[in-house]
Amino acid sequence: MKERWQQIIFSVVLGLMLPGLILRMGLLLRQAKNIQLPPAQQSVSTAPSTTQSDKPPKTIPVLLKDGALSQLELEVYLVGVVLAEMPASFEEEALKAQAVVARTYAMKRISEGQRHPQGAICTDSTCCQAYISVSEYLETMGNARDVEKITQAVTDTQDLVLTYDGSFAEATYFSCSGGRTEDAAAVWGEAIPYLQAVDSPGEEGAAPYREVVSFSPEEFAAALGRSLSGSPKSWLGPVTYTQGGGVATMVVAGISYTGVRLRQLLGLNSTAFTMEISEGSIRITTQGKGHRVGMSQYGADAMAVTGSDYAAILSHYYPGTKIDKLDAIG
Repeated sequence: MKERWQQIIFSVVLGLMLPGLILRMGLLLRQAKNIQLPPAQQSVSTAPSTTQSDKPPKTIPVLLKDGALSQLELEVYLVGVVLAEMPASFEEEALKAQAVVARTYAMKRISEGQRHPQGAICTDSTCCQAYISVSEYLETMGNARDVEKITQAVTDTQDLVLTYDGSFAEATYFSCSGGRTEDAAAVWGEAIPYLQAVDSPGEEGAAPYREVVSFSPEEFAAALGRSLSGSPKSWLGPVTYTQGGGVATMVVAGISYTGVRLRQLLGLNSTAFTMEISEGSIRITTQGKGHRVGMSQYGADAMAVTGSDYAAILSHYYPGTKIDKLDAIG
């Protein structure tokens, strides 16, 4: 009987104390701001994650066209680059190849930190890479389907970059080769093992594949910044060519020019050109558009049309490089 009364008294006391204990425990838990409890019935794994979703997004400094320096998420920035640099109508594998080279190009420029303040990359295609925001693209150039297609290409190649000997490759690219790309040494004077002249078939239908421009003798002389005399037919001298089919050197009215310099002075699409001079005009036919070093965008699309995936495209235009994860690069 005594034991029975003791049990009853213990139960009453416990009943009075328990609500206070529960309330105090709740207060302590709310005060422990650094403690986060998982939702009910949610399993928590202590194994390392194999996805990128739980990692903070990578950001890069971008010098915008209005002069502002902005920190943009890398993958968001890349959508804007591919929207600006390659037609959305191109094949998906070509767009993926473009996403990888754009990511590689950006990371190499930033890692060097030499062109712009705070190591930024700019949005001028003649200096770094073109870029357009999604909102501006939708207002001026394309539609939501284009954005979705290009976003998917960037997502499918997330964090993938081209490397050579463990470092970011110099992943240069351009519009159209005219049938063959160019050696880096022929354009920039520096030999790079993976930037060699390679065939680029299938570009014949590209708009910039061939262009013809004409100058009067006076216009031609003015473009060269010279006063030329005599018959225009006598102006053209010996010509040498590069491995990529571009003009290496050309003698014009007794002075030797590089093909790169003539392209600049005459505003030509590429260094792959021929010149015909008559008494009344100078007719120049160019093939391709751009510096022609690295990946031809129209060539990449032609390869994709015939069944090549983005890895095969990159291997063709950058022989000897590897596709690596960005986090693996020191």
